[in-house]
Amino acid sequence: MNTIWKGVLGVALVAAVGSGAAIGTSAYMMNHQQYLVSGDSTSNVFSQPVRMVNYASVAAENTDFTMAAESAVHGVVHIMATQNADESASQRQYIDPFEYFFGFGGGGSFQRPKAQPRVGAGSGVIISTDGYIITNNHVIEGADELEVTLNDNRKFDAKLIGTDPATDIALIKIDAKDLPTIPFGDSEKLKVGEWVLAVGNPFNLTSTVTAGIVSAKGRGISLGSGDKSKIESFIQTDAAVNPGNSGGALVNTKGELVGINTAIYSETGSYAGYSFAVPISIAGKVASDLKQYGTVQRAVLGVQIIGVGDIMDQLSMPNVPDKYKEELKGMKENIKVSEGAYVAEFADRSVAKEAGIEVGDVIISVNGVKVKSANALQEQIGKYRPGDKVTVKVNRKGTEKSFEVQLKNAQGSTKVVTPSDGTELLGGAFKALTDKEKREYGVSYGIEVTGLTNGKLKDAGIKKGFIIMVVNNQRVKTPEDLEKIVDDILHGRAEDQGLFIKGFYPNGRTKYYAIDLAE
Repeated sequence: MNTIWKGVLGVALVAAVGSGAAIGTSAYMMNHQQYLVSGDSTSNVFSQPVRMVNYASVAAENTDFTMAAESAVHGVVHIMATQNADESASQRQYIDPFEYFFGFGGGGSFQRPKAQPRVGAGSGVIISTDGYIITNNHVIEGADELEVTLNDNRKFDAKLIGTDPATDIALIKIDAKDLPTIPFGDSEKLKVGEWVLAVGNPFNLTSTVTAGIVSAKGRGISLGSGDKSKIESFIQTDAAVNPGNSGGALVNTKGELVGINTAIYSETGSYAGYSFAVPISIAGKVASDLKQYGTVQRAVLGVQIIGVGDIMDQLSMPNVPDKYKEELKGMKENIKVSEGAYVAEFADRSVAKEAGIEVGDVIISVNGVKVKSANALQEQIGKYRPGDKVTVKVNRKGTEKSFEVQLKNAQGSTKVVTPSDGTELLGGAFKALTDKEKREYGVSYGIEVTGLTNGKLKDAGIKKGFIIMVVNNQRVKTPEDLEKIVDDILHGRAEDQGLFIKGFYPNGRTKYYAIDLAE
């Protein structure tokens, strides 16, 4: 499939190593909720009192929100994020005109303006009685100081536990006890048309509650600059959300947390009819990973997908080039369902392909949960961790087939990744050269860069397909060899502070790269 045309189609890279569009892992959120709220000390991640909920119950017909609102406002906090002024940058950017033209100051009376700190505000949700708080990454990104104000006006300094830009979720903590929490609900059981409340601090107005209905689920809105590492499967509502609401709670009429308010659709920057929340099925799993491991344990399925609906929409567009319209028609011939995620291609190392899934299959469910679109598949895989096994059901030209797939991480393993993990820092996936490849390249060892995410390798200019031969004068025969070199540096077991990499591209061009790991 033509690369440029993929962008036109909006191909969602579902955990395809090399794109960074990882689709995450762990049925622990909904299938094993004990890791969030259980009293079992071996699985309890966040300290919350156990609250049993009868999901057979029906929301009050008179849509009385008072109990839900009263419960939720105490679990939502105001966050003040301060980025200290960079005095040196201010000095560099400001030029005294007297000094510039005449070489002397203005008689000592001219004062350079003092750089001012940048202050932003947002919301957060208390998810643990001992002070863990979920918010948005964009609320706290770049902040040097974080101040949390509770609903009872108590103020605390907060520390950052971890962030995940891919889902725009962050976890912070304050030193407090016996805090009110909002119990986790089940975002997958939300229905379009169901009433929800948005609780937050818009325009620095504390404890504000607005109501609306769920307008759509699994919505993708292309946040940012088209970064394909983003995982977008939002709950769309018409509850009024404005600047300052980011990181606040979306709750159902039972007062349960079902999402983290994240974005609005607006041409003015203020509420214009629709708001979007990260489902708690994703946000809760991300927060749990950040607490346990310091980074998200993101699993990958290893497929490139296009929503069935997107294919049909593109076919109906008048300006589609004939060449690609034929390609779309070829896809359509394989599709016998109206919803799902069409498998367009595989990653270099794809667990889906290994399990028996084929190009042209339409993924229609994961572990029994219906998949209606590419975004919905992102959400489902986003709940799992590497090593988890999922049942993926596909429709293959009208016949349904099920496959058991063991998910892996972007590096092709099931091991836990930590913030200090060398592979995570480099942002690459690797594999040892096969005997056939060694013969083709005329070498006896080496590892191939099979995929890249945001990290040191990508920053240095290394491209997918690069063959690493030598790092810091050491031969590299396996991915484990590279990991050991990096880990030795990170843990002070080596004199080197960076990597000097020698290798070549399949076209025979030799390249050298220097990477500073201390930056």
